[in-house]
Amino acid sequence: MKDKRILYVSSEVVPYLAENEVSIQSYEFPKMINELGGQIRIFMPRYGNINERRHQLHEVIRLSGMNLVVNDMDMPLIIKVASIPKERIQVYFIDNDEYFKRKATFSDEEGNFFTDNDERAIFFAKGVVETVKKLNWVPDVIHVHGWMAALLPVYLKHYYKNEGIFADTKIVSSIYNSGFDGTLETNFKDKLAFDAIGETALNTVESPTFENLMKLTIDHSDAVIIGSDELNPNLTKYIETSEKPFLPFAAKDKIKEEYVDFIRKNLF
Repeated sequence: MKDKRILYVSSEVVPYLAENEVSIQSYEFPKMINELGGQIRIFMPRYGNINERRHQLHEVIRLSGMNLVVNDMDMPLIIKVASIPKERIQVYFIDNDEYFKRKATFSDEEGNFFTDNDERAIFFAKGVVETVKKLNWVPDVIHVHGWMAALLPVYLKHYYKNEGIFADTKIVSSIYNSGFDGTLETNFKDKLAFDAIGETALNTVESPTFENLMKLTIDHSDAVIIGSDELNPNLTKYIETSEKPFLPFAAKDKIKEEYVDFIRKNLF
């Protein structure tokens, strides 16, 4: 893995948010590759409940300042950066006051799912791609974790399909049980259609449930990793019949060897 470039894009990462299967694996996988001499970058949203002072986040002026269009609205992109202590791994935070300033991740204090989570996911996907372009840091592999990051493979295969910088980049997505109840907004399809996302993709999210969003991600990935020990049987079957290379769930004591071997065989 020496000198291979792997970009990790995640909904949640420790130590910036609480521990769960997504945030832990979004830290453990980069740590593995970093220890093997790979070049690592991590991207995540800058939710308002992340303590910027404690984690020493600071804005990167040269990367901030552009506007991203979401559903025909111009939304300013702010980029912040921090380093995971002791690991020498840089984490880039996609920020916007309208979408991420609130002091929560996906739901309010009463547990109500934010109605603009679909737009937050679109903004996050576009923000990651635009920032990587500005960095001129071409990843060999992009590894996606969590549903807030799930649109990245979709946008790379449609909206950014003519961007030469990503011509040889492969995408692997980890699929977890950690999702949401109900659906995203009913006009989610229209927001994707505004960005010229293909008809097949729109059919997949006719009903924008968590399960269908994950199916959309799988369809647009080059390989898949099962991230939960007991994944939703419907998603397990979908992965197994997708004809994509996939890595079954592996215990912590085995995952490093299996993950590295899987990446080498299927993505390089």
